[in-house]
Amino acid sequence: MEIPSKHISSRLKIFIVAILLLFFAISFRLFHLQVYRTVHMFSLAQKNFLRYEKISSPRGNIVDCNQRLLATNRPINCVSWQGSGKKNITPDNLNRIEKLSQILNLNDAEKEALLLAEKYGKRYLIKNDVNLQELAKIVEIFNDCENIIITKNFRRYYPYGCLASHILGYLGCMDFELEGKMGLEKMCEEQLKGEPGQLVKTINSVGKNLEEKEVKQPLAGFDIETTINLDFQIIAESVFSEDHDGALILMDPQTGAIEALISRPTFDPSIFLQSIEQNQWSELQAKKALLNRAFNASYPPASIFKLIAISSVLEQKLFNLEKTWYCSGKVHFCGRPYHCSNRLGHGILTFKEAVAQSCNIPFFEMAKNVNIDTLAHYAHKFGLGEKTGTIFPENTGLIPTKSWKRLAKGEPWWPGETLSGIIGQSYLLVTPIQIACMISSIGQGYRVTPRILKNEPITLAPLEISQSTRNYLKKFMREVVKIGTAKKLNKFKDIKIYAKTGTAQTSDLSKRGWGQQFLEHAWFVSYFKYKNHKPLTLIMIIENVGGSVVATSVAKKFIAQYMQLMDRE
Repeated sequence: MEIPSKHISSRLKIFIVAILLLFFAISFRLFHLQVYRTVHMFSLAQKNFLRYEKISSPRGNIVDCNQRLLATNRPINCVSWQGSGKKNITPDNLNRIEKLSQILNLNDAEKEALLLAEKYGKRYLIKNDVNLQELAKIVEIFNDCENIIITKNFRRYYPYGCLASHILGYLGCMDFELEGKMGLEKMCEEQLKGEPGQLVKTINSVGKNLEEKEVKQPLAGFDIETTINLDFQIIAESVFSEDHDGALILMDPQTGAIEALISRPTFDPSIFLQSIEQNQWSELQAKKALLNRAFNASYPPASIFKLIAISSVLEQKLFNLEKTWYCSGKVHFCGRPYHCSNRLGHGILTFKEAVAQSCNIPFFEMAKNVNIDTLAHYAHKFGLGEKTGTIFPENTGLIPTKSWKRLAKGEPWWPGETLSGIIGQSYLLVTPIQIACMISSIGQGYRVTPRILKNEPITLAPLEISQSTRNYLKKFMREVVKIGTAKKLNKFKDIKIYAKTGTAQTSDLSKRGWGQQFLEHAWFVSYFKYKNHKPLTLIMIIENVGGSVVATSVAKKFIAQYMQLMDRE
């Protein structure tokens, strides 16, 4: 049967249109892939044969105020094996791998990974830090072996081990990169880390390295200059026993520069540069070794707080400091005995002698006429109960008031609690760095913000206490050294020391025989000036040692060595 030509023409048109649409679709797709998505497709193609690797940048140094290294980098030798890519490993390479395993003491898993790298032509990092003895053997035995590649890298190094570890901090691994986790290593991460370089490798279909090229050089991090004086830090570390927990701060009261700082127990920052074992971590946690006690631990201020009490009554003229007192060892208030530091009593004392001997009796009498809110008001004038402004995280401590107790405990402030509060007990809590700022302000007449970085600005604030009150405080602190609880420091010549000691209760006195954890903390605080050298503030607290005599003995050793150092210089 004959098909009409008109019907054939219609089908032909439809076919031609379909062909044209298909052509345009293919052309559009090719244009989309080759023009619009050129960069993306080129990137995918490159990923088939190119591999990009980071080149670690040397981390910046942390130095003391005299440019001496506290944290730096040491060069390390890394040994890698570049596989040949032969499915059947040659006897020579098998022999080399066996000898290499013996030199580097490789386990079975590491040896297996090495054999796989040889078989598939890949590079395998055998050991990241080869000591000189191992390196010498490798160079001697495998001098002409193309498979063994020795490269140099850097590893963080703390030349003085645990020294100033709570200031320096430590590094931890995050996404296979080391970054600061604590202290200056964390706070100055951006300045210290530098900028990594980049290496591009050309590989074949089985991953064998054909060529490599450095496309971006690494840039070293910036150095961080601290206010720490290495000489003072070494003295502090030597006199503060590792058997004692606590803190020591040496600060320039004029600028706030922290020149030495100790927190015990301490730790070695280098242990975090590799995987830390569970028992090591558990031990650090049990001892609270990572806690910076200088900034983040709070303690009862004990007799140090008497300086606040004296300031409040002098400023408001609430108390006669010229009269004499008789200390029998205790006073009674509301039917309850309140004891002196000397249970046998000090006898007849002037107020100046009472402060020097750390007698509580005049302060108990003072507390009967002083409001707890007044004490809190003057405590805040000296910066207690507030953050000092240091760049380190810090605790605020606690300065109780009537309203605080009502809110926190749901009960009123009882008059008897003021007797405990005025001698630095009750709910009172302070940090060592707050006490350092307080003692510095008594010596200088202004409050200063603690600094740990040399380029931090010096920040001063007025101390809202009269000059006459400050003179009284210094006179009382001087008597503590001349005739009082710190008189063992009075033998030094050419040095003027203003000091106060304190014994802070940690529990009821009836528990003292239950174990060391129930013993009192020991405070020693001072402001001193030797010959024509600048003044310094020394703050020390030692936990659970039973009395301030321990802290005073450590302070004596520190000042003796400090004077010897100054004389040598």
